[in-house]
Amino acid sequence: MSADTSTLPGPLLLHGLARNWWLFLIRGIAAIIFGVLAFAWPGLTLVTLVLFYGAFMLVDGISALVAAITGRVSMAPRWWLAIVGLLGIAAGILTFLWPGMTALLILLFIAGWSVATGVFQIIGAIRLRKEIDNEWLLILSGVLSVLVGIVLFVMPGAGALALIWLIAAFAVVHGVITIAFSLRLRRHKA
Repeated sequence: MSADTSTLPGPLLLHGLARNWWLFLIRGIAAIIFGVLAFAWPGLTLVTLVLFYGAFMLVDGISALVAAITGRVSMAPRWWLAIVGLLGIAAGILTFLWPGMTALLILLFIAGWSVATGVFQIIGAIRLRKEIDNEWLLILSGVLSVLVGIVLFVMPGAGALALIWLIAAFAVVHGVITIAFSLRLRRHKA
Protein backbone atom coordinates (compact mmCIF):
# COMPACT_ATOMS: atom_id res chain seq x y z
CA MET A 1 0.00 0.00 0.00
CA SER A 2 1.56 3.30 -1.03
CA ALA A 3 0.81 6.66 0.49
CA ASP A 4 0.22 9.77 -1.59
CA THR A 5 3.03 12.01 -0.39
CA SER A 6 1.95 15.07 -2.37
CA THR A 7 -0.49 16.13 0.37
CA LEU A 8 1.65 15.39 3.41
CA PRO A 9 2.10 18.33 5.76
CA GLY A 10 5.31 20.32 5.55
CA PRO A 11 6.52 19.37 9.05
CA LEU A 12 7.45 15.88 7.80
CA LEU A 13 9.50 17.36 4.97
CA LEU A 14 11.08 19.92 7.28
CA HIS A 15 11.91 17.24 9.85
CA GLY A 16 13.52 15.04 7.22
CA LEU A 17 15.60 17.91 5.86
CA ALA A 18 16.54 19.20 9.31
CA ARG A 19 17.93 15.81 10.33
CA ASN A 20 20.34 16.06 7.38
CA TRP A 21 21.12 19.79 7.61
CA TRP A 22 24.84 19.02 7.50
CA LEU A 23 24.54 17.67 3.94
CA PHE A 24 23.41 21.11 2.80
CA LEU A 25 26.37 22.53 4.70
CA ILE A 26 28.76 20.21 2.80
CA ARG A 27 27.16 21.21 -0.50
CA GLY A 28 27.64 24.89 0.34
CA ILE A 29 31.27 24.42 1.40
CA ALA A 30 32.02 22.45 -1.78
CA ALA A 31 30.50 25.25 -3.89
CA ILE A 32 32.58 27.92 -2.15
CA ILE A 33 35.80 25.92 -2.50
CA PHE A 34 35.11 25.39 -6.20
CA GLY A 35 34.35 29.10 -6.69
CA VAL A 36 37.46 30.30 -4.85
CA LEU A 37 39.70 27.92 -6.80
CA ALA A 38 38.19 29.11 -10.07
CA PHE A 39 38.81 32.77 -9.10
CA ALA A 40 42.36 32.04 -7.90
CA TRP A 41 43.47 30.37 -11.15
CA PRO A 42 41.51 31.93 -14.02
CA GLY A 43 44.19 31.02 -16.55
CA LEU A 44 43.86 27.29 -16.04
CA THR A 45 43.02 25.20 -19.04
CA LEU A 46 39.50 24.10 -19.83
CA VAL A 47 40.45 20.56 -18.84
CA THR A 48 41.32 21.73 -15.33
CA LEU A 49 38.05 23.63 -15.07
CA VAL A 50 36.25 20.51 -16.20
CA LEU A 51 37.96 18.46 -13.48
CA PHE A 52 37.11 21.04 -10.78
CA TYR A 53 33.55 21.18 -12.05
CA GLY A 54 33.31 17.38 -12.20
CA ALA A 55 34.52 17.03 -8.61
CA PHE A 56 32.11 19.72 -7.44
CA MET A 57 29.19 18.06 -9.25
CA LEU A 58 29.99 14.65 -7.78
CA VAL A 59 30.18 15.99 -4.21
CA ASP A 60 27.05 18.07 -4.69
CA GLY A 61 25.14 15.23 -6.35
CA ILE A 62 26.19 12.59 -3.83
CA SER A 63 25.31 14.91 -0.92
CA ALA A 64 21.84 15.58 -2.33
CA LEU A 65 21.26 11.90 -3.09
CA VAL A 66 22.37 10.86 0.42
CA ALA A 67 20.00 13.46 1.88
CA ALA A 68 17.15 12.01 -0.20
CA ILE A 69 17.93 8.40 0.71
CA THR A 70 18.76 8.80 4.40
CA GLY A 71 15.85 11.03 5.30
CA ARG A 72 14.47 9.48 8.45
CA VAL A 73 10.85 10.37 7.68
CA SER A 74 9.95 7.76 5.10
CA MET A 75 6.66 9.42 4.12
CA ALA A 76 8.16 12.85 3.39
CA PRO A 77 8.64 13.49 -0.34
CA ARG A 78 12.34 13.63 -1.13
CA TRP A 79 12.09 12.99 -4.86
CA TRP A 80 13.31 16.50 -5.70
CA LEU A 81 16.53 15.93 -3.72
CA ALA A 82 17.01 12.58 -5.44
CA ILE A 83 16.61 14.16 -8.87
CA VAL A 84 19.04 16.99 -8.02
CA GLY A 85 21.50 14.37 -6.74
CA LEU A 86 21.22 12.17 -9.82
CA LEU A 87 21.61 15.19 -12.12
CA GLY A 88 24.72 16.31 -10.22
CA ILE A 89 26.29 12.85 -10.31
CA ALA A 90 25.52 12.49 -14.02
CA ALA A 91 27.02 15.92 -14.77
CA GLY A 92 30.14 15.05 -12.76
CA ILE A 93 30.64 11.69 -14.47
CA LEU A 94 30.10 13.17 -17.93
CA THR A 95 32.72 15.84 -17.31
CA PHE A 96 35.28 13.20 -16.28
CA LEU A 97 34.48 10.96 -19.25
CA TRP A 98 34.92 13.79 -21.80
CA PRO A 99 37.54 16.20 -20.44
CA GLY A 100 38.58 17.33 -23.91
CA MET A 101 35.12 18.53 -25.00
CA THR A 102 34.69 22.03 -26.30
CA ALA A 103 33.72 24.93 -24.07
CA LEU A 104 30.28 24.98 -25.65
CA LEU A 105 29.44 21.42 -24.61
CA ILE A 106 30.72 22.02 -21.08
CA LEU A 107 28.73 25.22 -21.01
CA LEU A 108 25.56 23.34 -21.92
CA PHE A 109 26.17 20.78 -19.14
CA ILE A 110 26.65 23.57 -16.61
CA ALA A 111 23.66 25.54 -17.88
CA GLY A 112 21.37 22.50 -17.84
CA TRP A 113 22.43 21.49 -14.35
CA SER A 114 22.02 25.05 -13.14
CA VAL A 115 18.48 25.41 -14.48
CA ALA A 116 17.34 21.97 -13.29
CA THR A 117 18.83 22.41 -9.81
CA GLY A 118 17.32 25.86 -9.48
CA VAL A 119 13.85 24.69 -10.45
CA PHE A 120 13.92 21.87 -7.89
CA GLN A 121 15.26 24.19 -5.17
CA ILE A 122 12.37 26.56 -5.81
CA ILE A 123 9.90 23.65 -5.65
CA GLY A 124 11.42 22.49 -2.36
CA ALA A 125 11.28 25.99 -0.88
CA ILE A 126 7.64 26.41 -1.86
CA ARG A 127 6.83 23.15 -0.06
CA LEU A 128 8.59 24.49 3.05
CA ARG A 129 7.16 28.03 3.00
CA LYS A 130 4.64 27.46 5.81
CA GLU A 131 7.03 25.48 8.00
CA ILE A 132 10.21 27.54 8.12
CA ASP A 133 10.98 31.23 8.20
CA ASN A 134 13.24 32.63 5.52
CA GLU A 135 12.61 29.87 3.01
CA TRP A 136 13.39 32.67 0.58
CA LEU A 137 17.06 31.72 0.96
CA LEU A 138 16.42 28.46 -0.88
CA ILE A 139 14.18 30.27 -3.39
CA LEU A 140 16.89 32.88 -3.96
CA SER A 141 19.46 30.16 -4.52
CA GLY A 142 17.12 28.44 -6.98
CA VAL A 143 16.35 31.65 -8.86
CA LEU A 144 20.08 32.43 -9.06
CA SER A 145 20.72 28.95 -10.46
CA VAL A 146 18.01 29.31 -13.10
CA LEU A 147 19.19 32.79 -14.14
CA VAL A 148 22.82 31.69 -14.48
CA GLY A 149 21.74 28.69 -16.56
CA ILE A 150 19.61 30.84 -18.86
CA VAL A 151 22.42 33.37 -19.36
CA LEU A 152 24.82 30.54 -20.23
CA PHE A 153 22.34 29.06 -22.73
CA VAL A 154 21.65 32.42 -24.39
CA MET A 155 25.28 33.64 -24.57
CA PRO A 156 27.39 30.55 -25.34
CA GLY A 157 30.05 32.56 -27.15
CA ALA A 158 31.20 34.36 -24.01
CA GLY A 159 34.93 34.37 -23.45
CA ALA A 160 36.52 31.61 -21.37
CA LEU A 161 37.68 34.02 -18.66
CA ALA A 162 34.22 35.57 -18.35
CA LEU A 163 32.72 32.10 -18.14
CA ILE A 164 35.14 31.07 -15.40
CA TRP A 165 34.40 34.22 -13.39
CA LEU A 166 30.65 33.82 -13.85
CA ILE A 167 30.74 30.21 -12.70
CA ALA A 168 33.07 31.06 -9.80
CA ALA A 169 30.85 33.91 -8.62
CA PHE A 170 27.76 31.73 -8.91
CA ALA A 171 29.42 28.91 -6.95
CA VAL A 172 30.49 31.21 -4.11
CA VAL A 173 27.10 32.95 -3.83
CA HIS A 174 25.25 29.63 -4.15
CA GLY A 175 27.53 28.13 -1.48
CA VAL A 176 26.95 30.98 0.97
CA ILE A 177 23.17 30.80 0.47
CA THR A 178 23.17 27.00 0.84
CA ILE A 179 25.23 27.24 4.06
CA ALA A 180 22.80 29.85 5.41
CA PHE A 181 19.91 27.52 4.58
CA SER A 182 21.67 24.57 6.26
CA LEU A 183 22.17 26.57 9.45
CA ARG A 184 18.51 27.56 9.34
CA LEU A 185 17.57 23.88 9.00
CA ARG A 186 19.87 23.02 11.92
CA ARG A 187 17.70 25.16 14.22
CA HIS A 188 14.74 22.93 13.36
CA LYS A 189 16.55 19.68 14.13
CA ALA A 190 14.48 17.61 16.52
